[in-house]
Amino acid sequence: MLKLFRATAILEGISYLALFGVTMPLKYWAEIPEPNKWVGYAHGFLFIAFIALTLIVGFTHKWSFKKVFIFGIASLLPFATFYVEEKYLRSEDNA
Repeated sequence: MLKLFRATAILEGISYLALFGVTMPLKYWAEIPEPNKWVGYAHGFLFIAFIALTLIVGFTHKWSFKKVFIFGIASLLPFATFYVEEKYLRSEDNA
């Protein structure tokens, strides 16, 4: 389950950056809305999966509320899912 969570964290971060860094400029500056729609769908799915996996993994690994809260905030900030994956999930995967 932890490997799936790590992969989801990375993919959610990539989709977030792709959405805001690539497809939104295409939509608003180049008037090409289609990529934004599809990347938005993917990001929405990955965001929900990341939050759900945060709760599931947090419960099964008996994480503190603070740690679960940090993951929740990380889902809202660019690059933060990469940080929490590196800091919290890799060390836990090796334990």
